[in-house]
Amino acid sequence: MSGDSGELPAGSGPPRGPGFRWGDCFGRVAGGAVRRKSGRTPGGAWLRSDVTRTTAPPSPTRPRRRIFADLTPLKTSADYRRLWIGGTISWLGQAMTALAISLQVYEITGSSFSVGLVGLFSLVPLVVFGLYGGAIADTVDRRKLGLYSSLGLTALSIALAGAALLDYHRVWLLYSVVALQSLCGALNGPARSAMIPRLLPNEQLPAANALNSVTMTFGMTAGPMLGGVIVGWWGYQAAYLIDAVTFSAALYAMWRLPSMKPEREEGEKGRASVLDGLRFLGTRPNIRMTFFSDLAAMVLAQPKALFPAIAVLWYGGDAKTVGLLVAAPAVGALLGGLFSGWQGRIRRHGVAILISVAGWGLAIAVFGLTRNLWLGLLFLALAGASDTVSMVFRTTMLQAATPDDMRGRLQGVFIVVVAGGPRLGDFLAGTAADLTSPGVAITGGGLACVLVLALLALRWRGFARYDARSPQA
Repeated sequence: MSGDSGELPAGSGPPRGPGFRWGDCFGRVAGGAVRRKSGRTPGGAWLRSDVTRTTAPPSPTRPRRRIFADLTPLKTSADYRRLWIGGTISWLGQAMTALAISLQVYEITGSSFSVGLVGLFSLVPLVVFGLYGGAIADTVDRRKLGLYSSLGLTALSIALAGAALLDYHRVWLLYSVVALQSLCGALNGPARSAMIPRLLPNEQLPAANALNSVTMTFGMTAGPMLGGVIVGWWGYQAAYLIDAVTFSAALYAMWRLPSMKPEREEGEKGRASVLDGLRFLGTRPNIRMTFFSDLAAMVLAQPKALFPAIAVLWYGGDAKTVGLLVAAPAVGALLGGLFSGWQGRIRRHGVAILISVAGWGLAIAVFGLTRNLWLGLLFLALAGASDTVSMVFRTTMLQAATPDDMRGRLQGVFIVVVAGGPRLGDFLAGTAADLTSPGVAITGGGLACVLVLALLALRWRGFARYDARSPQA
């Protein structure tokens, strides 16, 4: 990345003989970790501050071929390992709580519309505060921001458990907690994502993001199943208390991190920071393309809202069929993360994003033509796997090609796109299906995704030439 890689130009610095180690120049601390102070080069560019990056053995000339997920980031950085384990455990608890809240709202109101409002109360704060949360992550110590927002999420789960134990069943309380959870998430997400490039070298970011995708898809798949069982056996309070306990792992991981102050002048106001982040995005075509490509997939080719109608009209099924349709992309995404070892060998990240997003669109288009349930589930799983590949490389490009003082804000934009795109896609798919038919809406949406992606690639041809060895935004 220009001016932000922290690497010296070729041929500069001390001569490197066979036994030379950069750690001998920078100095070592206990455990073999290398600490580098951040600063500016003579040209005024920031050198990245590598907080606790562990010195790994020299990379072989040819990367080892892997099939399963690359676990190197977990071995390289103890801080990242704790952060990943804590995130995996807490994601499971959050998914349990999300299901429990929906079940409790339905028990109180008996209204599916009221359950749908849970999603609205979750989405609006995430979109509204996502950008501002990213600006805060670029202003304050990210460790403290992550720690305090995780404490807030823990307190909210305890409040839910207390209300359930006291038989205080009020839907307004559940809506309020959901909104506050979303607010805490809008602060926590950008801070966590901006930490990862400070803990790992650029070449390990694809592997780290693939591991993070495994965490999310595992939580979204296993969490609701566990939540349903726990609520059925021990009640809502048990699910909420377990969620609060699982946050202890995330809190411990955050607490063990060193200071994570962004490399920028502190004190800039949040609103100005948001505008600066958007201006920066407007001048960086490669980063901009990562957002546009995701919007092409999630807005134009998002069939989830049509699953209830499809289950009946195409397959003569019921709620169980809808569950299979919803689970299929998640299973594909989980498998895509588990079999992600090859992704670390890819250098042309722009090409990988274009192929994977096109794969999503084509898989959705073919799904719209199938009338066999198991074949349809297969193409939905392929779409989920393609989405995981796209997410890994989009996130990696965003982290590697963005200066540290902008990472929080662009992660805030990322959250808004990821949260808002599928909801807009649900609305578009439902409207198109009412005007035509579910099959036309789904297949047409998938083909539209591929067409728009091709037009975007022609408009910004440099995106396909993006090389991870010299990341440029």
